[in-house]
Amino acid sequence: MRSSEELPTGPFAPGPNPTSVRSADGKIHTAPAGWELLLPGDAALTRRVNAAREHRVVQEKKGRKLYSKAVWAPSKTIAQIQQDLEAERSTEGFAKRKVADALRHEKVQSEYVEDFTEAVERFLAFHPRHVQIAKQLAQVVADHATPVGSGTVARTKRIPVEQRAEAAVIAWMRHQTTGYDSMVIPRIKGQRREVRRMLAQRSKELLSRYRKGEPSDAACPLARALVQSKTQTNDQK
Repeated sequence: MRSSEELPTGPFAPGPNPTSVRSADGKIHTAPAGWELLLPGDAALTRRVNAAREHRVVQEKKGRKLYSKAVWAPSKTIAQIQQDLEAERSTEGFAKRKVADALRHEKVQSEYVEDFTEAVERFLAFHPRHVQIAKQLAQVVADHATPVGSGTVARTKRIPVEQRAEAAVIAWMRHQTTGYDSMVIPRIKGQRREVRRMLAQRSKELLSRYRKGEPSDAACPLARALVQSKTQTNDQK
């Protein structure tokens, strides 16, 4: 049996099975006796185990980002922290804090959706004759992009909300007003990026027509997409 001092410091990548990890040098390491892999699922438990003296982090690299996959720690440590958490969570005070936290998160989310929707309308800047279309498009884009956990550009804090709004509109239009989703794009480096750039320019040209106040008809890709979105919403009610 190896002691924790003999273990590589990590971070590790997932191994070929749930009880193993792969170190930076490519070697496979199996959790020693008395240690186990704590998988994601309980954020509070994971945070406290990460704060413990003995632990190793299992991460997976996707592109330039590292994502935590699990924590490797002594079973006794994990069990003790779980027991402490269960005791805390059984109290009346904890239950009240959970309700208060939920209400606070709901308020923050509601305010963000409102701010984001307004940012989309500002980006669209449609002619007064198309103001209702602008409001409908802003609502549709916000409904799609702002849910927590959606993973869309609207959820990032790395760029201003104005840039998020523009990116979200262009992304929505790429999927809803072009044939992007059915395109067969060659697996050539940079090809997909070039296609997306081309479609983005096409979407911007379409938006410019609405900004100028040009007439819209049922054949317009944006008009068709909004009608389809409204139909889908009604069907879900």
